Amino acid sequence: MLRRRIAALNRIQTGVRWSHDFGALLTTLSVLFLQTSSLSAGDWPQILGPARNGVAVGEQLLKDWGTAGPEQKWKVEVGQGFAGVAVAGERVIAFFRIGREEIVRCLNAADGEVVWEARSPCGYSGGVSSDTGPRCVPVVSGNSVVTFGVEGRLQCLQLSSGRLLWSRDTDEDFSPLEGYFGAGSTPVVDGDRVIVNVGGRDDSSVVAFSLKTGRTLWSVFRDHASYSAPIVVDNQGSRLAIVVTRLHLTGIDVATGELRFAIPFGARGPTVNAATPLLTAGRVFVSSSYQIGSRLIDLSAPEADRGDRDEMLLATQYATPVASGERDDLVFAIDGRQDSGSGQASLKCLDLRTWKVLWEEPGLDYGTLIRVNDELLVLTCGGDLLRCDASATGYRLRSRHRIQAATDRGYRLPALSAGRLYVRDDDFLHCLQVGIAGAQAGGRVN
Repeated sequence: MLRRRIAALNRIQTGVRWSHDFGALLTTLSVLFLQTSSLSAGDWPQILGPARNGVAVGEQLLKDWGTAGPEQKWKVEVGQGFAGVAVAGERVIAFFRIGREEIVRCLNAADGEVVWEARSPCGYSGGVSSDTGPRCVPVVSGNSVVTFGVEGRLQCLQLSSGRLLWSRDTDEDFSPLEGYFGAGSTPVVDGDRVIVNVGGRDDSSVVAFSLKTGRTLWSVFRDHASYSAPIVVDNQGSRLAIVVTRLHLTGIDVATGELRFAIPFGARGPTVNAATPLLTAGRVFVSSSYQIGSRLIDLSAPEADRGDRDEMLLATQYATPVASGERDDLVFAIDGRQDSGSGQASLKCLDLRTWKVLWEEPGLDYGTLIRVNDELLVLTCGGDLLRCDASATGYRLRSRHRIQAATDRGYRLPALSAGRLYVRDDDFLHCLQVGIAGAQAGGRVN
């Protein structure tokens, strides 16, 4: 009842319904697409890092982790949920569930001590998954923390204190079409707009809210939500939200809510789209499992690009590919599915220019990627941390470390900030010293 009253107080509907390869310059500029003006270099303010592409900025890994692996600085207990953490300066923002409450907890990065926490009611009982916690990584923008709960509760908290600034009940306001695992697409913040893959009815698949007040700015399209996080890119003089819904890849003008394109991507039946789109040299690369495969869309003429999906190149369940620092059209990706079992996934190096696999390392557990300069960190669902070269010439493993002896701990998306790697399993948040504290890696952003 309290949640609905808060939503009612904040519900302000507006009624609005609504060239070719840009090259390396556009890709470099695109790292600015999240306007997190108060963040420090090396922060991890959202899903997949500063530019929402899995690339660590201003980080430098330690030369050698030693035989025991990276030092564990601290470990704290957390509740249910698949949400990784966000990091801003010395604040680590975790989002999880205990009992009938979703909890946003701010921790001290140095020792894991609680700085503040905010609680909100949650009655979600689970769908296909037995886990009933939140799925979305918090988003930090300036002094604001945006979270999107498993029941569709969108809220904005003050980063410095945890004070609730506003809250919206998207389930009540937009009547979203039902998904398999509840709400699970991490919002994206661009300027004063919080763009959410709501999946609502009546042309409210994608909705923009004011970051300051929570009021609705625009809504557009009709489709179920996916579990893929949107990105925002510069395109032909405007800002474009790239949103993967249940069955489409859409491009939406951030300022007006105008739908620029909607290209079929996905499949009906027991399938999901979950990997985040990757911007690479003026094109958007998307991939999904469940016999959906991969596509590369040229933003200069997206409607003209309706080629067949390619499952043989890559079919990843939810792990987002990361681009190489050498070439924009060279990417690394995990192929396969977590539920296929141990050792059934592979790490691939893909050339998107020729649409070919340059090399493949099979027999790995499914997992997620972070690129740090010319290296890859691969965190498997079983708790192995692999360190290997991000090279087009072949797979070279530098080290392998077991984070925890127990198997299949359901490891979430990691975060890397100021040399510390934050990793969540089913029970704990671990902080590992994998890099040089406060390093700027020679100022490199590649």
